[in-house]
Amino acid sequence: MEVEIRHIRGHVEVFSWEGKFLFSADTEYEARMELLEDAA
Repeated sequence: MEVEIRHIRGHVEVFSWEGKFLFSADTEYEARMELLEDAA
């Protein structure tokens, strides 16, 4: 899944390639781990 991870005010927000907000996380690592869990 193609996503964009944006760093915003001390946390990260994950968006689809279409620009739709998917979820937020405290760190980029946490966001990437959640993406891997969703893909499994």
